[in-house]
Amino acid sequence: MKLTVVKEFTFEAAHYLPGYDGPCANMHGHTYRLQVGLTGHQHPQTGMVMDFTNIKVVVGNQILQYLDHQLINEANPPVPDFMRDMPTAENMVKWIAQRLERVWSTDLSLVRLYETPTSYAEWRRCDE
Repeated sequence: MKLTVVKEFTFEAAHYLPGYDGPCANMHGHTYRLQVGLTGHQHPQTGMVMDFTNIKVVVGNQILQYLDHQLINEANPPVPDFMRDMPTAENMVKWIAQRLERVWSTDLSLVRLYETPTSYAEWRRCDE
């Protein structure tokens, strides 16, 4: 039986949507909530699918160091493969999933990014 564990993170960031015809064209900030889910079998000795501490370290190194307290459009350190796109929630969740798949190629099953308390974009692994 496979189980899914989910770890949640928050980070602060600002962005703007260049060329967008609406209020999000102006610089503004969010308290983002990021949920990362991993699916797998429980380890026979620990009973864990994945140690939450390990998830925290990987997400910190792969994601949060680039986005937390940043103007995402001009992130420092730069995020070269992301800067070409508009930093919408959809593009951000896609970028996050792609980076985390490099670490957890088969175990990553969910990435959900809340831009506001009631609005999120989500990536889920599709087993085809």
